[in-house]
Order: sequence, then C-alpha cells, then structure tokens
Amino acid sequence: MKILVTGFDPFGGEPINPAIESVKKLPDNIAGAQIIKLEIPTVKGKSIKKIEKAIEEHNPDVILSIGQAGGRFDISVERVGINLDDFRIPDNEGNQTIDEPIFPDGENAYFVDLPVKAMVKNIQKNKIPASVSYTAGTFICNHVLYGTLYLINKKYKNKKSGFIHIPFLPEQVINKKNTPSMELNTIVKGLTAAIEAIVKNDKDIKETGGTIC
Repeated sequence: MKILVTGFDPFGGEPINPAIESVKKLPDNIAGAQIIKLEIPTVKGKSIKKIEKAIEEHNPDVILSIGQAGGRFDISVERVGINLDDFRIPDNEGNQTIDEPIFPDGENAYFVDLPVKAMVKNIQKNKIPASVSYTAGTFICNHVLYGTLYLINKKYKNKKSGFIHIPFLPEQVINKKNTPSMELNTIVKGLTAAIEAIVKNDKDIKETGGTIC
C-alpha cells in the first residue's frame, strides 16, 4: 500500500505550520505502507492541483491530508467535506472567496471513505486526545478535503482519501492566552497511529463517535 500524506505551508501570519512539520517527521514506512510526503500551498485551486499531480505521479492507494486547526484541543479526524468556499481570511495568494462552490458540478458534500472511528480509537490507545470531527471549516482545509474527494469520485474511483486536523504547536501559543497546543512529537505519534488504523482496517468499526450539537 502507498499513502500520500500532505501538509500545508504556514498561513495566516504564522511562521510555522504543524501540518507540514509533522508530515516531514513521519516514518517512511508505517505498518507496511509506503509513506509519500508532500507539501502543498495554502492556496485555492493550486493545493488541489498539486495533489492531483502527485496522484498521477505516485498512484497512491490513499491520500491523507493534514491541516492546522488553531484552537482545537485534540487530533480531529474529519468525516465530511462540503462543497463551499467561504474564506474568513485570504489564502496565501490573497484569494478570499465567499459563498462559492468548490466544484459547481460536485455533490453538496462527500463523506470520507476511511475508517475514521478506528483511526480515532488507535490514536487514543496511544494516550493522545482524538475525536471524530464533522466540520473541516470553509477555508483551504475543507477546500482540499472536498476537492480530493471530488477527484476520487470523478476520476480515481479505486482510491480513498481523508483529512486530519491538528492543534497549534506550543511555540505558536506563547502569546495566545488560553489556547491549546500539542507537542510536535505527540502529533507525529498520533498521525502514525491513525495511518496504522488505515492500513489495518478495510472497514470502520461500529462505535459511537457522533456529537449532540
């Protein structure tokens, strides 16, 4: 099995992005799967195009994207991508799209076809906080989550993809009072556990992972 793991470059005025920093530190082989690492730009359109180019080049079985979610307390495994760009801030090339579909011919939403609950459970087994998330926002993280699911639905039907959000690093929150963070090595350990679950589970486990509100 080959798994393409992507991480974004820094954005929003941050000098570092834990997404690409954690991806860089992943082992080259996890549970027998070859890990292909890719940095992608926090830019509308270009991020998806770079992923598609890597799909054509490497022919991975799974595409797993990692993104920073400042303010979240745990590692969040996303379950759904929505067909909406509504950027609160500009991307790294100044695009600030408001209330537009990512792909006009796409479905309103696509669900992730990865064992998201098994991924969360395996992260938790490693004593790391994790949960299933039902919103990836409406910025470039969701743009990539939905965009990759769209590509799979339209062109690469034998592949699977998903998205994981991770917290800030400690050095990012020194001047952000009451903002959670997670050590880089802990994030890497959690992502490794999530990938192990992808390799070992063809289907997801049947356990509660939903939310009340």
